[in-house]
Amino acid sequence: MNETQHLIEYFKQSPFIIQLAWIISGVFFVSIVPLIFYLKYLRGHLRENEKIVAKYQNEYEQYLVTYLYTGNEEEEISSDQQLIINKLKKCIVEPFKRKIVISTLLKLKNEISGEMAESIQKLYFQTGLIDYTLPKLRSKKWYSLAKGIRELRQFQVKEAHDEVIIYINHPKREVRKEMQLYMVNLFYFEGLDFLNVLETPLSEWDQIQLLEVLQRFDNQKIPDIKPWLKSSNDSVVVFALKLAKIYNQFEAKDELINMLEHKNKDIRIDVIFVLSHLIVLEAKEVLKNNFDMRSQEEQIAFFKMMENLYENSDEPFLLEHIHNENFEIKLSALKILKVINSDKFNNIKLESLEPEFLRIVNFIENN
Repeated sequence: MNETQHLIEYFKQSPFIIQLAWIISGVFFVSIVPLIFYLKYLRGHLRENEKIVAKYQNEYEQYLVTYLYTGNEEEEISSDQQLIINKLKKCIVEPFKRKIVISTLLKLKNEISGEMAESIQKLYFQTGLIDYTLPKLRSKKWYSLAKGIRELRQFQVKEAHDEVIIYINHPKREVRKEMQLYMVNLFYFEGLDFLNVLETPLSEWDQIQLLEVLQRFDNQKIPDIKPWLKSSNDSVVVFALKLAKIYNQFEAKDELINMLEHKNKDIRIDVIFVLSHLIVLEAKEVLKNNFDMRSQEEQIAFFKMMENLYENSDEPFLLEHIHNENFEIKLSALKILKVINSDKFNNIKLESLEPEFLRIVNFIENN
């Protein structure tokens, strides 16, 4: 008791800052102790939950293996398979078990191919799982909607096309991304039709994902990209330019040349690189004629194009720019001149007295 009174007296007589430190320490102690006990409970609960999930996964995997190997050619669904379907129908009534069934189906579907993979897909319909997924497409919760579209994509449900496409301009990027992946994974290049009405931005990451999916499919007919090159959505135009380059869409050269006057400078620069890749020589004359009116970035891009598409007739134009104020343009002009007329290049070197210019010339000669 005396010790307690002594501590109280000590606390009262202590400076305010020490009293505040003791109060804060006490608050932290009172807060931390319950959290420690809660974390221990949570860890135990998660471990128990993991055991339950593992148990059900093992059970459902056995069901699926039995389903796959008890079929026969005489019946569309054998009696043993129907027994498995009935068991799974009872399981999926509970959301917790339904989630495990779906993850188990997907896991097995990703590990097998051919007829067995098709059997798993059929089982998705036979168990009625589709009836739990389709209502998600009408959900007001964006994450539930996105999850529903993803599941339809994973199980290759093409029949939901009309219900999915309506979310093309959904305010949530996650929903739009799932819609786009659904269209391309299931309908390949035809699925890109959504670009015709896309109003929202197609991010760089979205474009990379779509291109990655498209490049998995061989011998697919490439759609006409010309309407997308004229889109009012700049991100659609950028994506169409990538398609033009990757799939060598030379037939779109006239539209690409016209796009050298596009209002977006970054798109104009991209167009120059695509025209260079496609070796469209006509574009050179267009760019030469209004070279001085273009931004410095476009001028640099044009000289990069010239390095790929140079001709002997380009010599007068090159001579105009060997003393350009921009280092990259000056370097490109001299590099090309050395290739198409080495004598002229050497004469220029001998005539020049400017040290910096001579350093550039010597660099080109030695590289």
